[in-house]
Amino acid sequence: MIMDLREAIVARVQDKDDAELLEVVQSSIDSDERALPGLGVLFEIIWKNTDEEVHEQLITNLRNGIPQS
Repeated sequence: MIMDLREAIVARVQDKDDAELLEVVQSSIDSDERALPGLGVLFEIIWKNTDEEVHEQLITNLRNGIPQS
């Protein structure tokens, strides 16, 4: 069986409870850059499963969190 990266990341978190998912995210933040694709897939799942109001809040949080030059 051949899985693409997205499928492999989803399979890794599929049966996790809330505490385990929190640990996956927290352990990936400020971690090795190899974790970044996984965070991207998890963000994609969040984005696809939230409404426009949450999208706006996420974008606001992103904009406010980007360091200014």
